Amino acid sequence: MIFSVISIFPAVIENFTHYGLIAKAVEKGIINVECFDLRAFSIDKHRKVDDRPFGGGGGMVMTPQPLFDAIHHIKEKRPGKVILFSAYGEPFTQKKAKTLALQENHLILVCGRYEGVDQRVIDKGVDEEISIGDYVLMRGQSASRVVIESVSRMLEGVVGNPESVKTDSFYEEEQYGFPQYTQPREYKGLTVPDVLLSGHHKDILEWRKKHQKRRKK
Repeated sequence: MIFSVISIFPAVIENFTHYGLIAKAVEKGIINVECFDLRAFSIDKHRKVDDRPFGGGGGMVMTPQPLFDAIHHIKEKRPGKVILFSAYGEPFTQKKAKTLALQENHLILVCGRYEGVDQRVIDKGVDEEISIGDYVLMRGQSASRVVIESVSRMLEGVVGNPESVKTDSFYEEEQYGFPQYTQPREYKGLTVPDVLLSGHHKDILEWRKKHQKRRKK
């Protein structure tokens, strides 16, 4: 899987790929994360990528030229699905992460900033808008890291034990995690449930199913 990230802060993404399972996935060649500095595509002598919005209003808007040129440059090398992180996009879920992992092999992630992106880019250059939650961030790099990490986790070989992925919350519909315990068996008077020490796998599975954690409403 190839992730091509368009950002005005490419180092934020590059640093992210140097740690943990993501770094190992890069080393194994399971994923490839390419970072593209949006300012490098600006034809403005000051490398500007934003301007004031027509109609007035606070903040700045990302201009179309650098984004169109960056997307075109990447797609010239290989086709890919262009995703813009947006407050108005489809909510990002585990199901969506699985779908992207199974159906795509190249994601072009556009990191927005300021008050948004010129609508012409959205209309003609973007395949899909995604939101990682009903809140506003200062930059899209955080959203891109969320998508890279969650999609990568679905790829074979990224996580050493596939069972760890299959038992994740939301891996299947209505699937949730359960309370976990480890050594010591007793800590400050708090003990591990006896059933987890019994060795009876059927009883353990039933206990875990009964005690699945669910989101508080």
